[in-house]
Amino acid sequence: MTPRFSRRAGLATALASPLALAACGRHTVDPPAHVSKAQIDEAMRTPTELNFWTWTPGIEKEVALFQEAYPAITVDIVNAGQGNPHYAKLRTALRAGNGAPDVAQLEFQMIPSFAITEDLLDLGPYGAGDLADQFVDFAWSQVIGTGGEVWAIPQDTGPMGMLYRTDIFEAHGIEVPATWDDFAAAAKRLHDADPEVYLTNFAPSQGAFFAAMLWQAGANPFGGSDGPDLHVDLTSPEAERVARYWGDLSEQDLISVDADFTDPWYQALNSGKYATWVAPAWAPTFLSSAAASTSGLWRVAPLPQWEAGQQISSNWGGSTSAVMATTRNPIAAAIFAQFINTDPASTDTMANEQFLYPPTKALLEDPAFTGQQLEFYGGQEVNALFAEISDTVSDDFQWSPFQDKVYADFTATVGTAVAEKTDAVAALEDWQQRIEEYADYQGFTVRQS
Repeated sequence: MTPRFSRRAGLATALASPLALAACGRHTVDPPAHVSKAQIDEAMRTPTELNFWTWTPGIEKEVALFQEAYPAITVDIVNAGQGNPHYAKLRTALRAGNGAPDVAQLEFQMIPSFAITEDLLDLGPYGAGDLADQFVDFAWSQVIGTGGEVWAIPQDTGPMGMLYRTDIFEAHGIEVPATWDDFAAAAKRLHDADPEVYLTNFAPSQGAFFAAMLWQAGANPFGGSDGPDLHVDLTSPEAERVARYWGDLSEQDLISVDADFTDPWYQALNSGKYATWVAPAWAPTFLSSAAASTSGLWRVAPLPQWEAGQQISSNWGGSTSAVMATTRNPIAAAIFAQFINTDPASTDTMANEQFLYPPTKALLEDPAFTGQQLEFYGGQEVNALFAEISDTVSDDFQWSPFQDKVYADFTATVGTAVAEKTDAVAALEDWQQRIEEYADYQGFTVRQS
């Protein structure tokens, strides 16, 4: 398990960097070494109101389960937006020193940016350190700090697989590609036979997809980063391999480069323009709604591999419940974050009613979940396949403390190069330079090895 940014290391950066939230003078919790069961029991019997920021629809059911277990605690649910609007409002409230929630939903890649500015409460002293065995290794590794801090509790994940159209594959005699070489050969065969159809689409502004491709290939651009000492390596041989691969496919017009999650993209999924979607475990449910007219035609397979015989995947997406360091109710907030993500009834609701792909081993080993045969996928047990894939995701991939900036610069460099059929490998160098300059401006000491 590779640790992440620590509060201790982040302090120096927070004092000197424009990235910091200028939190001087605000109330923050100094976690004790240990919180006893008696302290927890007392806190959970004390009338308390918690504020919970989340974008998950229907989360009221999980909150109701918590309030049934702890009737003295009231939870006020706030949807402050999703993505950048959510994080912008959260940072503004934290900077102001008031109005921030007790608990907030955070995506995995955003944890370092809040940990390094001392905005997260270490949940370890509140019993979270005992939960590691309940989660798949890669999900738990994403919430752990350099000093062993537990910055959040995993809520859902996105292990990567490949969704594919059986009708298109069968019509063109294409076998499910086991390797990326097979994938490229299939892309050529298909597009040569029907120029209106592409094996897949590469969205030029989808940095999260490219990060997942780097992860699977063994690249770890920010691995080994620790507070103000920031490792940046976006031009490693593994990263070059990924950029060259997708750049070559685009230059040969063997993949499309449409923007994703747009009306034309949805239409393309329904019309059969794309024969596959290289996507995470949350995609099957999404696709069954977005491309309802294609029901029964899709199946799911593991990612193609860089080397024959391997079984290595990665992750795209997923989120957590994190407690803000500004909370006035640390025990109740910490227990709430743990409860909704570990209580069997709560996690079952998330998986089967909100269709969030679970990080908990209990659900991933539960036949009632893994054995579901999905009609949209021809009766395939899709959950079972992604449960197997979850065990093939490495647990050493790290994020930068400003991943939103990393993604924006990806779009301007590598994403644009792939879309415009220019040199994607050269674009990696531009991406690297932009991130180094930004990191230096933010007060980090940048190193490449």
